[in-house]
Amino acid sequence: MIYGYARVSTTDQDLTVQVEKLKAAGCVTIRSEKVSGSSTKGRAELTTLLEFIRDGDTLVVTRLDRLARSLADLMTLAGRLKDSGVNLRCTDQQVDTSDAAGRAFFQMLGVFSEFETELRRERQAEGIARAKAEGRYKGRPRGLDHDKVRQLYANGVSAITIAKQMGCSRSAVYKVIGTGKGASQ
Repeated sequence: MIYGYARVSTTDQDLTVQVEKLKAAGCVTIRSEKVSGSSTKGRAELTTLLEFIRDGDTLVVTRLDRLARSLADLMTLAGRLKDSGVNLRCTDQQVDTSDAAGRAFFQMLGVFSEFETELRRERQAEGIARAKAEGRYKGRPRGLDHDKVRQLYANGVSAITIAKQMGCSRSAVYKVIGTGKGASQ
């Protein structure tokens, strides 16, 4: 049996191209999901696929980074597939773990995939540091003006009225004014 796995990182991304390539590769069953590939945790469709794939089956992905972003996760998955007698094939890369050359290429691509992820993280951190140095990156804007909440409360305005006026919950007001009251008050 030939099974396919398609993944994109965010809900606004489209799986169509991957699914079409997997169908063209002869996949009988295709599992797909929209979830980050930075970890194998929380990937229900991949877990389901790994539970029912059997000795002699082939798992097809379009690219290795659809399966895993870290070399450790990729090697763990590859080991699990190998132990189960399952071959791994990629449609866009020359990976087919049914032969020695395919296994070697698989490992090289895994290293490059992790390297690419690390470079992206470094570039992002550099960009944030540069924006902070230039005063363009301030972090998340403060959602509630604490001083104004305290002033209104000190002037005798009720927590309910403050919450309505400030567009927040009563519990947020109580946290700011420190009365110890909770959301049920």
